[in-house]
Amino acid sequence: MRSISKKIILTGSFCVGKTSLISRFVYQRFLLNYQTTMGVRIDKKTVALGDTNLNMIVWDIGGEQTQVRIPDSYYLGSSGIIYVFDVSRPVGFKDIENDIHFLRQRLPYAPIIVIGNKRDLVDENHLDEIRSLVGIPIDFFTSAKDGIYVEDTFIKLAQLLIHEP
Repeated sequence: MRSISKKIILTGSFCVGKTSLISRFVYQRFLLNYQTTMGVRIDKKTVALGDTNLNMIVWDIGGEQTQVRIPDSYYLGSSGIIYVFDVSRPVGFKDIENDIHFLRQRLPYAPIIVIGNKRDLVDENHLDEIRSLVGIPIDFFTSAKDGIYVEDTFIKLAQLLIHEP
């Protein structure tokens, strides 16, 4: 069995649920009250995929209104990105395309998974509407609270990372 380590970053605006997603993925729990992440918080989880153990070093980057305000040093050595937006706050939808473009410039070879979090706060019709409003494909609509598609998000990224050259 081979073992590899990859740094991934969770990024997006403030209060979109990045810390809650990591808590659900790494510790299988959802905290009702948490403090806003200042700077960066790092967690680790090992995922077994076939003959590979992938040590996912997950950087929870404190939210900013725009990706431009995040220090360049946070991106160094990153192999993959999970970009998170809040499905219950339409004001954030307009920034998604620009943020993804910025991330692709910073990390041109890193796979990016785009997720809309907090799906437990809206109905299915609203999710269809969001798909049509956002100008890029959305990989998953997640709920850190209910655990919906959280594991799937990280596993999809892990699969992309172990198959990269």
